Amino acid sequence: MVPSDFKAVIQRFYHLQTERVETYRLFEEGHEAYLRTAPQYDFDHYKQLVHEITQAFCGISKEVLEIKRQLHDDFDRPDLSEHIKNLQSKEKQKLELTAKLQLVKQQIQDHPEDESWQEKVQDIKQEIIKNKEALSEIMQDFKYDSEECG
Repeated sequence: MVPSDFKAVIQRFYHLQTERVETYRLFEEGHEAYLRTAPQYDFDHYKQLVHEITQAFCGISKEVLEIKRQLHDDFDRPDLSEHIKNLQSKEKQKLELTAKLQLVKQQIQDHPEDESWQEKVQDIKQEIIKNKEALSEIMQDFKYDSEECG
């Protein structure tokens, strides 16, 4: 493989990460719209959104895993492959935390008198902040390691 192929693979990876961020934004906006349909929640519409978001994340993940394979097998860069493995694990955790947060937000809306849900929101938000910091660190390591040979 020629170095330009390596650069193209790296660029594609960055593009996919940007797509992931956009997909999260759409997921958040969709959930906020869903909460506004209370108390007769438009669950069918929200269920369709979750399906579309899941499809988008699956497509992104599949492509990222292929890039991970290419970096390891085709470019002999197990270091970069390892960064992607760690990133995928943190992205999975982020999605789980995001879904958990959305469920708790609905509980707050449905049970405003129960203040324990507010604490849960703060706890989950703290976990999400830590997760985003870890993701950022992995991305910085990836960027540094991918550019050092370029």
